[in-house]
Amino acid sequence: MTPTYPKWTPSYIEGISQTTMKMFNKRPEIEWYEIGVFDEEWEPIPFVTKNKILRLKYLGHVTFDVYIGANNLDKAEYICSLSKIKGDNMNKPMMSSKICSRFK
Repeated sequence: MTPTYPKWTPSYIEGISQTTMKMFNKRPEIEWYEIGVFDEEWEPIPFVTKNKILRLKYLGHVTFDVYIGANNLDKAEYICSLSKIKGDNMNKPMMSSKICSRFK
């Protein structure tokens, strides 16, 4: 997920800031990613994006905007993607990963 150190910029709505993120999927076994925004204690921060769960096929790219209210702007420390593993009856182990970018 890029940028590694995103910055908030004012959006077209007063009192709302936004950042634009890009993702690339290098894992053929994963197609779904959940987006989250967290404070320094890893508590979730309310945010808005078009889709909080993104479908991203293998070797695919996606660009998305994240919006946050001014009252949470100083609290937001991380924006993360969590890979979502499709459930099945197979017994082979799967690894979920959380990839984060940090606001400066």
